[in-house]
Amino acid sequence: MQTNTCCFFGHRTINETEELKIKLTAAIERLITEEKVDTFLFGSKSRFDALCLELVTRLKEKYPHVKRIYVRAEYPEITDDYKKYLLESYEDTYYPENIKGSGRAVYVERNYEMIDQSRFCIVYYDEGGAPTTRKSGTKIALDYAVKNEREIITFAVEKSK
Repeated sequence: MQTNTCCFFGHRTINETEELKIKLTAAIERLITEEKVDTFLFGSKSRFDALCLELVTRLKEKYPHVKRIYVRAEYPEITDDYKKYLLESYEDTYYPENIKGSGRAVYVERNYEMIDQSRFCIVYYDEGGAPTTRKSGTKIALDYAVKNEREIITFAVEKSK
């Protein structure tokens, strides 16, 4: 675990509001200024990941030392052109060796990798929006982060009563 690292994970679709953006920005900035977080790990395939990347990128203007790292769940080997493309948005990218051969669980394993490397996790979890036909990947990652005693900042939508 890296004490100066934070990862993000959440649902593919989110209720994106100005209030969410403001709260997320404040949480990220607090990690940078108070907890000395300088490395942020991102996955893909979700609007939450994309939103967090946008917000960290904006904050990078104020805190240029911050690093954005894309942890790939696909393409163990990438071309120089694809890497160049990724490095337009990130300072680095890598494919974790330990997720090779994970098959359909590759995104779960990639999330575990990000959690293992992080002290903090910023999570968007909507219990009511989680899939009903299978276990939510976000819920699996959240349970893993709790079990591994990560400091979790959750942006959750309360289930209607």
